[in-house]
Amino acid sequence: MTRCRVSYDGRVQGVGFRATACRIADDFEVGGTVRNLDDGRVELVVEGPEDEVETFLAAVRSELRRVIREEHSENLPPGEPFPGFRVAY
Repeated sequence: MTRCRVSYDGRVQGVGFRATACRIADDFEVGGTVRNLDDGRVELVVEGPEDEVETFLAAVRSELRRVIREEHSENLPPGEPFPGFRVAY
């Protein structure tokens, strides 16, 4: 299992980013959260088998490339398993 945090910068709020990330997550064996940050970025935390996480993040990047200007990711230690993938507030 791998867990990572990715922050996206660009025109990422108010464009359906969170809903799209949740829809994409339905096709993968991942859990996590996606949320808007006060500074205008979107933060995604995802956990799952390494290949699933990598493929999920590539799908998010591909689907939302028109609104993403920058992407920063960091690996996190595994934690309490997520009960699916959802929007966090």
